[in-house]
Amino acid sequence: MNRWRWYGCGIVSGLILAASFGFARLATTGMLPGAVPAAAAVAGVNAPAPPTDGKLRVIAFGAHPDDCEIFVGGSTCLWSDLGHHVKLVSATNGDIGHWQNAGGQLALRRTAEVREADKILGGTTEVLDIHDGEIMPTLENRRTFARLIRQWNADIVISHRPNDYHPDHRYTGVLVQDAAYMVTVPFFCPDTPPLKKNPVFLYSYDGFQKPNPFRPDVVVSIDSVIERKLEAMTKIVSQFIEGGCGGNASLLPKDEADLKARQEQLKKGWARQRYVNIANNFREKLIELYGEEAGKQVRHAEAFEVCEYGRRPNAEELRRLFPFLPARK
Repeated sequence: MNRWRWYGCGIVSGLILAASFGFARLATTGMLPGAVPAAAAVAGVNAPAPPTDGKLRVIAFGAHPDDCEIFVGGSTCLWSDLGHHVKLVSATNGDIGHWQNAGGQLALRRTAEVREADKILGGTTEVLDIHDGEIMPTLENRRTFARLIRQWNADIVISHRPNDYHPDHRYTGVLVQDAAYMVTVPFFCPDTPPLKKNPVFLYSYDGFQKPNPFRPDVVVSIDSVIERKLEAMTKIVSQFIEGGCGGNASLLPKDEADLKARQEQLKKGWARQRYVNIANNFREKLIELYGEEAGKQVRHAEAFEVCEYGRRPNAEELRRLFPFLPARK
């Protein structure tokens, strides 16, 4: 009798846990624009055709709601200011990315944060409903990524390198790599029309050295938009003010004035220094792209490496894809 009572309790506990999981999952779907289930986001059958206005179409995949803003926020400003179209996709919903709370409400909060940030940058936001810390390089996810790239009719696709420290970063990078070429294959995901040409796939900058270090093919001056980029980053309070999953109670702003002070500190501290370091680390490439005088004066930069799995652009095509680079003399 006791044994059956124990089993019954276990079943009830399991049902309660499953229900809680379901409610948390539901909380991340459909309650905020931009937080959408992966399958619903990329069904592809009724997706509207993107505009054919002659402008570039760029899609970036970050693992979490903050990654795209970190690695391509400045270039997003530069592209969007010229009328080009940029979509910033978070491959997971960020639902464990805080030290104090987790689940559906955190996912909603993080979606709202990147939407505010992306308004400043000029990009379009999409957050997939895949649990933070759990994305895997599955066939289903490969199809999701391929459909998103096709639906956006991308000229450029940007993501992490696949040898990053974080498993979500690595597997997001792998999924983007695996979508390269497949986006042109007609009978792969035939519910979404294939691209007529393979996009240029780019890796975003990181400092990891093994098995191979980052090699910059394009380094972009973001001096003209650095304040805007940093302002956008201050909107991602859960991560850059409260410390994300590595924070603690001491980082919680005491009031609105304290929050403003911490946001100003962020702009002057590590967030700015990251882009100063990129410019200094890749000074030779900046001089090559901007000329000696202008290249030496760049203070803040973002950097990208061409992934050989996509289209292989020559120097002239890279300048067309990055039209804010100066013309070659």
